[in-house]
Amino acid sequence: MSLAAASSPLPSLEVRIRGLLPALSPAQSRIAAEVLRDPSGVASSTIGQLAARCGTSLPSVTRFCLALGLSGYAELRLGLAAETGRSSPSWERGTGAEVGPDDSLDDVLRTLLRADAQALEDTVAALDVSALGRAVQAISDARRIDLYAVSGSAAVADELRLRLHRIGRGANSWSDVHNALTSAALLGPGDVAVGISHSGETIEVVEPLARAAAQGATTVALTNYPRSPLAQTADIILVTAARDITFRSGALAGRHAQMIVLDALYLGVAQRDYPLSSQAFDITADAVSTHRRR
Repeated sequence: MSLAAASSPLPSLEVRIRGLLPALSPAQSRIAAEVLRDPSGVASSTIGQLAARCGTSLPSVTRFCLALGLSGYAELRLGLAAETGRSSPSWERGTGAEVGPDDSLDDVLRTLLRADAQALEDTVAALDVSALGRAVQAISDARRIDLYAVSGSAAVADELRLRLHRIGRGANSWSDVHNALTSAALLGPGDVAVGISHSGETIEVVEPLARAAAQGATTVALTNYPRSPLAQTADIILVTAARDITFRSGALAGRHAQMIVLDALYLGVAQRDYPLSSQAFDITADAVSTHRRR
């Protein structure tokens, strides 16, 4: 089965709520915080009880449910009951999101392991495989490929650039906004631009992706927040599901989640022209073989 033909399950309610947090109103944010804090309690509460606990109105609770893609509060309660009732659910397991001043290094390592493992699991479970397939096809058929990212995401973008290079797919990775904008201005139909930003709000990434879109290029966004400005600019949206922990926010927390999506993207491109990719990989491996000690 091709990537584009594979079906993707809906993300868990927890993943959907965390992904929408920056786009929620203050009242809806209070509801989201309460659902994340006590999902089983919300599952056993009436809509009036939840509204009272959050200091908001019944319509605000309903609008929160609609923002999650649900028909109403009854579906939210059923979904929460089902997810929190499963064996070893992530709601109860937690991610160890906080590192305290008295935690041992062993505790810190376990916190990192839980957070990163959960981010990978949630990202793969929630990823829109159809969108991934469209991104694979677009990059595979592209005349030119631009990658826009800054800070921690820039390292991930450059990793994708190097991997594409190994299979004969030239790509440019831009972390300076001036260079990114001038490159985007020269794109057109048949080209692909990929913007990578954990928050989806980084202006240095949003601007060149928007410029590439205006030039007629196919645009792809990789972000943790599906309603972010970056996502709204893109033709194809790929969403990660990472969570910040103490002293490890933004792109650093989401880098592993970004990398597994980009790894799948790279492998999908390699699969589309398997003989050529294999040949290029062998040739490039042979080119550096003399620089390894036997």
